[in-house]
Amino acid sequence: MSHGPRSGLAAVSSALLAMSRHLEVRDVLKTIVASARELLDAQYAALGVPDDHGGFAQFVVDGVSDEQWKAIGPLPRQHGILAAMLHEATPERLADVRTDPRFGGWPSAHPDLVDFLGLPIRDGDEVIGALFLANKLRPVGGHPPCPKPEGTCGFTQDDEELLGILAQHAAIALTNARLYERSRELTIAEERSRLAHELHDAVSQKLFSLRLTAQAATALVDRDPGRAKGELHQVATLAAEAADELRAAVVELRPAALEEDGLVATLRTQIQVLDRAHAARVTFAGHGVKALPAAQEEAMLRVAQEALHNALRHSAAEHVDVTLHRHGTATVLRVTDDGSGFDPRTVRRAGRHLGLVSMRDRANGTGGRLHVRSEPGKGTTIEMEVPGG
Repeated sequence: MSHGPRSGLAAVSSALLAMSRHLEVRDVLKTIVASARELLDAQYAALGVPDDHGGFAQFVVDGVSDEQWKAIGPLPRQHGILAAMLHEATPERLADVRTDPRFGGWPSAHPDLVDFLGLPIRDGDEVIGALFLANKLRPVGGHPPCPKPEGTCGFTQDDEELLGILAQHAAIALTNARLYERSRELTIAEERSRLAHELHDAVSQKLFSLRLTAQAATALVDRDPGRAKGELHQVATLAAEAADELRAAVVELRPAALEEDGLVATLRTQIQVLDRAHAARVTFAGHGVKALPAAQEEAMLRVAQEALHNALRHSAAEHVDVTLHRHGTATVLRVTDDGSGFDPRTVRRAGRHLGLVSMRDRANGTGGRLHVRSEPGKGTTIEMEVPGG
């Protein structure tokens, strides 16, 4: 290959490791494109993921500024060379893409492409993307395409083989990212369904009681004003409890701004709202915790929400304390309440009612562990530990 064995293997290894670090599809696409351009000394690189309507669901470029990209205009359609890679699923290595009979031109703001190397990205028999490079650079770098004999492509057979290796691993990374996003979507749907059932059960019961109490107060207004006043106080109490249930549910239904705010800030905000919405005192403290991978932060947030739900709605706790801190090379989330507690020996029977099964699954799914400590009349502590942070 055109790269020396040591530097070439190191560069390929770095590229593959970079692809495996990301779980979001967009991040994986960006990493693939940037890695391909750097590995093969190209001026431009792009990756298109086709949709089902003759266009591209996603199209990521590297080597083009944001201003250039905006000026170019809409995403390309599946035509010309791109269509050949997607539908014929064969590599394309061209000395000058502009002279190919399939070339259909490009927008006025589009950069000039000369030599061209493109490969399909396959998942089994399915083509899930097209990866291409343009304008081979001089070995020392720089932007003009490198001098080459007329009629030959600056990209070599070695370059095509290297890009083929990258495309195979790109298919794996992209497929894994898609599976992760689908799994997360299902988890969110399950959370919303669970919360909808809880909201219906809790709030509808409160509103039914509210209606009956209001009817009783109406009947007593004329013949027993004292009792009517007591019933109206009960109406006010029930209305406040229903409002609390609604506020707590809205907090859980609202997507957590983990990407923007991080786990510590998101937990702090949600716990402040819960503290105002419930009679129990709810506190939070976070100590020296660094950012964690997105999957771990989401799992910790969901475990915290489940544990808080149990403490505030089932344990009759007066105090609930949430802490997030480093412990050696790990990050530990702890939710402690002074409520009614339970016998851990009955956890198999109580597990699903308290959400312990889903909490344990979340912890295990991100390489962590869940510990539950409780005793009747002496409260409960839920602790989740994950590596890193």
